[in-house]
Amino acid sequence: MRITGSQFALRTWLESDAVSLQKHANNVNISKYLFDRFPYPYQLSDAEKFISSKLDQDPVVNFAIEIDGEVAGGIGLELRQDVYRKTPLLGYWLSEQHWSKGIMPEAVKLVTDYAFENLDIICIVANAFGHNPKSMKVLEKAGFVRQGIIKQCAIKYDEVYDEHVFALHRK
Repeated sequence: MRITGSQFALRTWLESDAVSLQKHANNVNISKYLFDRFPYPYQLSDAEKFISSKLDQDPVVNFAIEIDGEVAGGIGLELRQDVYRKTPLLGYWLSEQHWSKGIMPEAVKLVTDYAFENLDIICIVANAFGHNPKSMKVLEKAGFVRQGIIKQCAIKYDEVYDEHVFALHRK
């Protein structure tokens, strides 16, 4: 599967993506904004394990962000269960060398459009730590609306952060 953006493509993961994934993901300036399951340092074995977990997706909900022929980021939906079964959680990251080029708002919009067209969902939720205003701006540019702030609820690198909750509803 491939979805083409103006400067990039969103596509399914390939085993051959491991080297470029490790190269671009191995950055503390990326990992500090993500869940702890995104490690730093980011080793080649981390890349291989992640890609292996995404090879047989059905439905496809996690995409490599390909720029100039290599993986420079990732974006995906975490399908949830129980009362959240129709409300997936959005997550994304992009290589620091591609920040501030308008790539992420467009990628978020493409993924959310794809999700609402192809999945039985009613809403997409995304969270951003309080120390990450650029991610909040990405979400707002993609049409997400801030729903609220959960004060001092997340710990990353021994710092306690607020979590800003955003949502985009099916139209």
